[in-house]
Amino acid sequence: MKKYEILEHISDLKIKALGKDKKEAFKNALLGMFGGARYKPISKIKNFTPTPNFGVEASKSKREIKISSSDLQSLLVDFLSEALYLSEINQEVYYDVQFKKFSDKNIEGILSGKKLKRIGVQIKGVTYHGLDIHQKKDKTWEAILLFDI
Repeated sequence: MKKYEILEHISDLKIKALGKDKKEAFKNALLGMFGGARYKPISKIKNFTPTPNFGVEASKSKREIKISSSDLQSLLVDFLSEALYLSEINQEVYYDVQFKKFSDKNIEGILSGKKLKRIGVQIKGVTYHGLDIHQKKDKTWEAILLFDI
């Protein structure tokens, strides 16, 4: 199963994140957000999995997160917004999350990442526009997200 896919959009970054469960869909949304930001200017190429540009001596980092929201959709937006905020202030990109607690309204976990040399496109924010997260007929999860760039 693909982790995420970059979808066509005229001016912003749009992704579809997939997962065997909600946790994996959230993790893959994180990967799609940071991977897609590097790749957005040439996003018409199919089947390309981008990776952020780490510095030559990229040091690993870990950041604790604790998020509470009113529902699953808000939790996804708040989770990605927190990762984006931490990325900006720490000049890091996150490629993994280990959830200690996960429910439809709360997350506690640890983001793992590396220092950045540069990223292709700066994401201004995670939007609610067109946001959709749902379980498909085959019991896998899918999230459609739009990022303001």
